[in-house]
Amino acid sequence: MPSPFEAVAAIANACQASPTMVTGGQPSAANLKAFKDAGGAIVLDIRDPMEPRPFDEPALARELGLEYVNVSVVAGNVDDKKLEQILCVLRDAGERTVLFHCASGNRVGGALIPFFILDHGMEEEDATTMAMRIGLRSAEMLEWGLDYARRHERSA
Repeated sequence: MPSPFEAVAAIANACQASPTMVTGGQPSAANLKAFKDAGGAIVLDIRDPMEPRPFDEPALARELGLEYVNVSVVAGNVDDKKLEQILCVLRDAGERTVLFHCASGNRVGGALIPFFILDHGMEEEDATTMAMRIGLRSAEMLEWGLDYARRHERSA
């Protein structure tokens, strides 16, 4: 049986971000089925529901028995509340495997910076490098993640 990462390896910017998290761009219906078959449990989609998609992802995820969570992250409209919703899903996942995606991995990379720093003790430089490996390309998404991590690291 393939691993969850092997199940989604064809997705743009597919990455094994942690032992229980794979990341990337938009999965296909076949990717979701393979992810479920490989032991995947949660799909965390941060695309806006109005973005065009090749299939009805929420419906297919539910049909497959996957937990599906959507937190709409759109350039120009990022805030602490969205990051906290994302972090809550990741923290509550426990040992369940998560497929965390957007369209390309860019938004996922930015959103994971605070998770890497606050939850996994990474240094900013290492967290940023990992976020770029995941697909981060936008200065806005980089600053969103770093700003949140910096403000919450000090208060922790």
